[in-house]
Amino acid sequence: MTELLSEHSADVIVVGAGPAGSTTAYYLAKAGLDVLLLEKTAFPREKVCGDGLTPRATKQLVAMGIDISEEAGWLRNKGLRIIGGGQRLQLDWPELASYPDYGLVRKRDDFDETLARQAQKAGARLYERCTVGEPVRDARTGHITGVQAKLGEEKTPVTFHAPLVVAADGNSSRLSLAMGLHRREDRPMGVAVRTYFTSPRHDDDYLESWLELWDRRGAQDRLLPGYGWIFGMGDGTSNVGLGILNSSSAFKELDWREVLKAWCASMPADWGYTPENMTQPIRGAALPMAFNRQPHYTKGLLLVGDAGGLVNPFNGEGIAYAMESGRIAADVIVQAQARATPAQRELALHNYPKVLKETYGGYYTLGRAFVKLIGNPKVMKIAAQRGLTHPVLMRFTLKMLANLTDPTGGDAMDRIINGLSKVAPKA
Repeated sequence: MTELLSEHSADVIVVGAGPAGSTTAYYLAKAGLDVLLLEKTAFPREKVCGDGLTPRATKQLVAMGIDISEEAGWLRNKGLRIIGGGQRLQLDWPELASYPDYGLVRKRDDFDETLARQAQKAGARLYERCTVGEPVRDARTGHITGVQAKLGEEKTPVTFHAPLVVAADGNSSRLSLAMGLHRREDRPMGVAVRTYFTSPRHDDDYLESWLELWDRRGAQDRLLPGYGWIFGMGDGTSNVGLGILNSSSAFKELDWREVLKAWCASMPADWGYTPENMTQPIRGAALPMAFNRQPHYTKGLLLVGDAGGLVNPFNGEGIAYAMESGRIAADVIVQAQARATPAQRELALHNYPKVLKETYGGYYTLGRAFVKLIGNPKVMKIAAQRGLTHPVLMRFTLKMLANLTDPTGGDAMDRIINGLSKVAPKA
C-alpha cells in the first residue's frame, strides 16, 4: 500500500503535457523535485497549430537542451514575409543579444512529444492516457491536494496526491473551472483554423503572413477581421491557416472552415492549395489571450500556458509564452519548496502572478488595445496599405508584434517598445 501511495504521490502534479506542462515538469525535475506529468492522450498526438516558431520560442528550446538541428527534423526560418494592401515586404528576424536570429518550424504531433520526453529524461514521471477529472481538496482550507483520474484504456480510477498542482490543460482547463477559475469575458479570444497541402512551396525559409483576409464568396468581396498564414513545413507540405479575433461581429456568424477553403481557392494554382492536395482535414482551436483566466495562483493551483490565457494578443503566438510561463512557474515552486513553513511557502507561491504581470502585463495591455483596433477591417486595410511601404516602420512593427527586443542595451526601437510596455497598466 505504501509503495502504491508513493507511486501516485509527488511533490508536484502537472496536468497536461503540452509545451507549458512539459516545460514546467522539465525544470521541476531538473531541480530535483518529484513530478507527475499527466497527459490525457498518447503520443504522438495531433494539435491545431501554425507550427511556426519565432526566435522567442527557439530560445526556450535551446534552454531545454533540445536538439534543433536540421538533422533532427527542424526547419529554420529567417523571418517574416508580410503581404497586404497590394504590398509585399520580407523582414528578417532582428539581430538581438537576447534571442537567436532564426525561428523554426515543426509539426505539433511530434513537437509536444519531444518536450515531454525531455521532461522524462530530466526525471519527470509521465502518465499517458491519463484523463484527469475532479480535484482533490482539503475540506478545511479548500486547497487542492491532488486529482482524481482514469488511467489507460481500461480507465482505471486512480487518485494522485501532491501539495501543488499545475494546470497545463489548455484553453478549456477543466481543472481550473473545477477550482472556480472562469474565463474573463473582457479579454480577447482568437480562433485558428488550419490544414496541410502538398505544395512546391514547402521549403520556404520565411514565415508568410497575409494581413488582408478577403471573403470572395458572395456577390461583393468582403474584408474580414483576421489574417492568413502560409508556413512551409520542409516535408513536401505547407501549413495554411487563418487567425480570427472575436473583436468583430463576423466572428460568430461565419463558418471559418469555409472561409479558409475560399481563401485557398483564391491562391495561384501552381501553389497547390486545392482540395485534392489537402493531406489533413481542416481543424480549429481557440487562442486564449492576454491573461484571460486569473488569478494564476490560488489554493495550491498554478496556471501555465493556455490555461492561464498566455497567448500573445498581437500575433496569436502561444508556444513561447507557454514554455516561458512553465519555466517561471517551476522557478517559483522550487523556491517555495525550500521555505520552512506553510505560510512562507504560500507567500512565495503568490509571487507567481506578480512575476507574470511584471513580465507580460503591460505588453498584453498594449496588445488588447491593438486587438480592438484591428477588429475593424478598414483599419487593418489602411494599416497594410500605408505601413508596408515603410520598411523601417515595419521593422518596428515586427519587433512589437513578435515581442522581440533586448531589455537592456537595445536600439531606439527596443527602448520605445520596452518603455511603452513598462508604463502600460499591468492588468
